[in-house]
Amino acid sequence: MKRYSILLVSILVFLALIALNAVGETFRVATYNVENYLDQPTESRQFIKSGPAKAKIRESIRAANPDVLALEEMGTTNALLELRNSLKTEGDDFPYWDEVEGTDTNIHIAVLSKLPIIARHPHTSESFLLDGRRFHVSRGFAEVEIRAATDFTFTLIAAHLKSRRPSPEADQAEQRLQEAKVLREIVDEHLKANPDAKLIVLGDFNDVKDSPSTKELIGRGKFKLVDTRPAEHNGDNAPPEKPWYDPPRITWTHFYGKEDSYSRIDYILLSPAMADDWVKRETYIPRVPNWGVGSDHRPIVTTFTTN
Repeated sequence: MKRYSILLVSILVFLALIALNAVGETFRVATYNVENYLDQPTESRQFIKSGPAKAKIRESIRAANPDVLALEEMGTTNALLELRNSLKTEGDDFPYWDEVEGTDTNIHIAVLSKLPIIARHPHTSESFLLDGRRFHVSRGFAEVEIRAATDFTFTLIAAHLKSRRPSPEADQAEQRLQEAKVLREIVDEHLKANPDAKLIVLGDFNDVKDSPSTKELIGRGKFKLVDTRPAEHNGDNAPPEKPWYDPPRITWTHFYGKEDSYSRIDYILLSPAMADDWVKRETYIPRVPNWGVGSDHRPIVTTFTTN
């Protein structure tokens, strides 16, 4: 009888291992505009991040529970390391990090990761012509290669496109469109070199899905990027009113106090090969009480499997 029990346990363990292998390991990727996470005033941004605001940002990050986190509107490297160290003190360790500084010296793009960053390819000097003038992509683009498993690596490209605030230099929408075109060229270079490249393109794109800049970045044809469209997990499951619309989920990511408006301007986009590893049901916007204490944006998170 004992021998049969041991045999039964062995069979159950074997079946469990098969099931685990079928499911595969998962990891989460998030993006979060932390709204002027400054540790000292700058020429154009005078307010530093308060203690309660920092605490709420950490709470929002914990709610997203990411393995890889892209950050927009990060201040100096000291500010990034303060956030990283504070998260570690609270039990959330991100041993790998990267930060990119473009021509805008006030706010930067950063990446915190629990998974190994095995290569860095920062884009800090990209430029474009507009109305006969040369402009630089003001925040640059962070590009890192990350190993999620022994045989699974992916490339993450983080961006913070031109804001919708009026610019004295040129039309803000046209500037944003040109930055999106530059970013799309980087994406196309990857996909032309390797159509099966696993790419995640994410960040604050500062416009709605139907805008020229967002449509330019998403692209078309066989290299069109997949919009993961994270939404709140609140029970909504109604179909769209019209089949060509997205379902009516709560997907807004940004509150603009001046207009009293809510909009979706933060995105996680995937190359076709990366979309094959996407876990749709674990793609969402964390619901955090008093989220606006930390930032005027909410984090969004997407889950993937390495199987």
